[in-house]
Amino acid sequence: MLAKVRSSVLHGIDARPVTVEVDVASQGLPSFSIVGLPDMAVRESTKRVKNALINSGFRFPNSKITVNLAPAGIKKEGPAFDLPIALGILAATEQLDKSTLQDIFVCGELSLDGNVRPLNGALSRVTAMRSKGITGCLLPSENGLEAALVKGISILPANNLREAVAALKGEIQIKPPHVDFKKISKSDTGDELDYSDVKGHIHIKRGLEIAAAGGHNVILIGPPGSGKTMLAKRLRTILPKMSFEEAIESTKIYSVAGDISQKHFLIQERPLRSPHHSASYCGLIGGGKSIRPGEITLAHNGVLFLDELPEFHRDILEMLRQPMEDGAINISRSSGNMKYPARFMLVAAMNPCPCGHLTHPRKECHCTVPMIQRYLAKISGPLLDRIDIHLEVPPLNYKELSGDDECAESSKEIKKRVLEARKIQKRRYGNKKFGCNALLTPKEIRKYCELTEDAKDLFKLAIVELSFSGRAYDKILKLSRTIADLDKKEAIDAVCISEAISYRSLDRRLWLSY
Repeated sequence: MLAKVRSSVLHGIDARPVTVEVDVASQGLPSFSIVGLPDMAVRESTKRVKNALINSGFRFPNSKITVNLAPAGIKKEGPAFDLPIALGILAATEQLDKSTLQDIFVCGELSLDGNVRPLNGALSRVTAMRSKGITGCLLPSENGLEAALVKGISILPANNLREAVAALKGEIQIKPPHVDFKKISKSDTGDELDYSDVKGHIHIKRGLEIAAAGGHNVILIGPPGSGKTMLAKRLRTILPKMSFEEAIESTKIYSVAGDISQKHFLIQERPLRSPHHSASYCGLIGGGKSIRPGEITLAHNGVLFLDELPEFHRDILEMLRQPMEDGAINISRSSGNMKYPARFMLVAAMNPCPCGHLTHPRKECHCTVPMIQRYLAKISGPLLDRIDIHLEVPPLNYKELSGDDECAESSKEIKKRVLEARKIQKRRYGNKKFGCNALLTPKEIRKYCELTEDAKDLFKLAIVELSFSGRAYDKILKLSRTIADLDKKEAIDAVCISEAISYRSLDRRLWLSY
């Protein structure tokens, strides 16, 4: 007999529907085969399904069993087809009524004793199947809360195969998971990091405030121990809270990556990813034999912090250019193409020279000019053009370190100004696809970045004297727009332009004139 069960396979951070067709033939030698481009994990499900059925007290047919995963042209990966295959066998052998499987989709990995293990990408699977008109889903119990984030579809969480079959037969009632959306939206996860802990560095905090207000990329340059990492890791504390739509999108990414737990089933904090400079191409950008999201995708809607920027392989850094412009990364492999979202704020940190003491007021630098030039050349001009703010971080003296900085602003106070600036941008741009100044297109720059006459004269002089590139020209205008928003100015004046130009120090290579 033939039975069909609806299931799904992950494709990027989304999912595609798959129909699991199970045929138990009355003739032929006993066998168990799976067709439809299965990977090794899917092929091995024959062993898991057989033992799970027997150990759960069900009859395993001594017949020729053929499982087809349709459509056959899509590669099937992962162990999520175990549960639908097992239910398909039960339906094909009349141990389960086929009608109970008509309006639901099923996903889950089986252990040898029949328990149902959690799977990756539950949120993506449920979202995709709801769009296809499916009204119910049978999933592992550990994925229940995550799946319940999707409205309009009933969730049936199961701990084991026997429980799943009993629930489908109506012999038991399983309480569906419930998510209190009001409680989630009001919850405050909190953060132990705060800018009030950072002594001094007022101008650096100002630069990071501008970066947060406009969504700009930033790089910190300074000697070791000057506080670059401390400042960068606190940037997340002044960023606006994610909207529910952004939280769902980030949760999809982390769910596909297998980094979701029952306790933290919804990503509410903006991600802060800080990969080591020894990270591989696939680890940072994404890819691999089975294409998976990299660090830049995991940093979507949040911050990607690259410490010791010149120590990263140059080829990997150059690959950041496309996602920094487009907000997505396209990965092409022989096995297929995948597009992952990658809209992040880049925060990078580096020393001014190989030894790190070039700009130090008290320590002597022993690097030669060619050494410094080779060190800085590891970061290409096109990549630097895509970084809006360049901040030079000087070391603090003893008085600054030992003093009580009672006037130091907390992250909460800085965040208030950031939120006010974001509100101004939201009113200005309305429902357009970009929500902050950093995402303005050249056409929108001409429309919204209006300069006063004094600002035009100063900007023209700076462009001629400092030979900024065309991209740097746009970056300065967007940066000055954010500065004006923080100062609640309608037009961009000379003060805003002057401050924006001061944040392009790497373009001018100030320290090479020592």
